Order: sequence, then structure tokens, then C-alpha cells
Amino acid sequence: MTPNLPRLSVVIPLYSEEDNVDRLVDELHQALESYQGEFELVLVDDGSLDSTREKLLDARQARGQHIVVLSHRRNLGQTAAMQTGLHAARGDVVAFMDGDLQNDPADIPRMVEELVTGQLDLLCGWRKHRQDSLDRTLPSRIANWLIGRVTGVALHDYGCSLKVGRRDVLDGLDLRGEMHRFIPLWVANLTHPSRIQETPVHHRARTAGVSKYGISRTPRVILDLLAAWFFLRFRERPGHFFGVAGLITGGLGTLSLGYLLVLKLFGVEIGQRPLLIAGVLLALVGLQLITTGLVAEMLTRLKPRPQPPLTRQTDSVQWAQGSHDDSTSA
Repeated sequence: MTPNLPRLSVVIPLYSEEDNVDRLVDELHQALESYQGEFELVLVDDGSLDSTREKLLDARQARGQHIVVLSHRRNLGQTAAMQTGLHAARGDVVAFMDGDLQNDPADIPRMVEELVTGQLDLLCGWRKHRQDSLDRTLPSRIANWLIGRVTGVALHDYGCSLKVGRRDVLDGLDLRGEMHRFIPLWVANLTHPSRIQETPVHHRARTAGVSKYGISRTPRVILDLLAAWFFLRFRERPGHFFGVAGLITGGLGTLSLGYLLVLKLFGVEIGQRPLLIAGVLLALVGLQLITTGLVAEMLTRLKPRPQPPLTRQTDSVQWAQGSHDDSTSA
């Protein structure tokens, strides 16, 4: 393995995963015991109503202060939990994964090494042999194809939560809603797409707990994709998007009303013409779109939103030390 790997923060959101916590913590330590660098585990309880938080605190008490436990006061969703963990992480490299143990922690050290040796900014997991039912894999494949076509960032598996990225790049993320599946798109807006790659990872069937995902999330994915497409292209200049649409509709309305004005000057009755109503509506819509663009431009200049409410059980935080046995180094 590559010596002197960067400090690693593993960020894991959990929601009602009490049956997986102990095994998750054990597998993470087994996977990272030979890591050639320091690491910490940032475990975010997303407002679970079961004993997930208590089990996380027990694991911290038993394993050490390198386990950081964060707790949302209510369920805010996986994206918010990942953003909370990212904000608290201190490593030079940050790894994301789910807490349901379908991702294999053993893939993390290899991915970090590939990230460093390949001089990448983000390395995404690809569940090449996915262990899920058809009602989950089919919509996922369609979504992956659609996202690649719309955004131009082609990956096999956007939905895989196992990702490893450089902290200085990931700090530019502002994850909201359910945008965690579009992390590669946001990173592509911060760095060159050639520095984003994917690698095959292990995927396992869920053995405990209940999945929080299903085909019912498809409409949300489509809406999130539209929002991601808009932000990637117009985040810094929303007035251009609304302004162009407003100029087109307003121009059509002005032409329509101008034509009717000419007819009126020549004595033609225009009061019963549908074009009169269409022209007025187009002009008003154009004015509203232009005004919306101006408001959006002002909103982009506001300060970022405050961090989500959370309770942090980290009176003292330490780093765990991986193995530095030269005999294991390549």
C-alpha cells in the first residue's frame, strides 16, 4: 500500500439502523486497521426513533474518541445527514457510505489509494454486481442513463453512496433536498470532469433493517435532476435563464399587441379576437419572468444558510492510527 496516506474521515448517515451499528463499526475497524494513515469515523444519526443513537454512543465509548457521533434532533434526510458529516469531518480525504452495510467498508482503503495515485478529486463506487431487486435496479439504470444524457457526466452508478473525495474540493458542496445522488455533478462544477472517475465495488444484500428506498422515489429523482441541471448551468446567473424566457414571451406578446394596435388604427374591431388575450398574457408572463430573474440574482448574493440543528457528542476528539508496518507496504 502507498505509505503516508492522507488523514481520512469516513462519513456515514444512519436512520433507524440499530441492528447494523455494531457490525458496521466492527467492519470499519477491520477494514481500516491496515490503513497507512490516520482516520476518524463521523457517524450521523438522522433523527432515528430507535436505539441507533445509543448504540453509536456505546461504540464511541468502547472504541475511542476517533468516533464522532452527531445527532439530528429530527429526521432531515440522507442528504442533510451527509452535509452535516462533511461539515464536521477533519480529514484531507472524505469517504461517504451508507449505514445499511450493503456497501463493503473493505473497499475504502483501496479507493483512497486509487484517488491519491490517480490524482483524482472524486472517486465513485460502481455496484457492478448489484444485489437488489428489479424494482430498484431498473429505475436506477434508467436514472443513470438519463442523468448522463442531461448533464454530460457519464457514470454507471450515480446512486452508489460509496464515494471518496478530496476535502478541499468537497468543501465547495452545498447539499440540499435529496441531492446526495448528484454529488458527481456538483463536483464537476467545482473541478474538471476528467478528475472524476468510478471504480467497481462490492455490493451486498441487506441482512438487517428496512430499506428506505423504492420506485416511489422516481418522481423525486426527476425533479432533483431538473434542479441539478438548472443549478449547474445557471447557479451564478439565474437572471439569464429567466431573462431569456421573459424576453421571448414578452417579445411575442409585444408583437401580438403591436399587430392588433395597427389593426385598430385602421378601424378593425379587435375586442373579440383571442390574440388580444394571448398577447396580454404573454406580455405579463414575460414581465413576471424578467422580474423573477432579478429576484433570483439578488438571492444568489445572500449569505449561505445556517447549519442544521444537531447535538454533537464529541467532548474530545482523537484520530485512530492505522498500521505503519513496512512489511505491508508495496
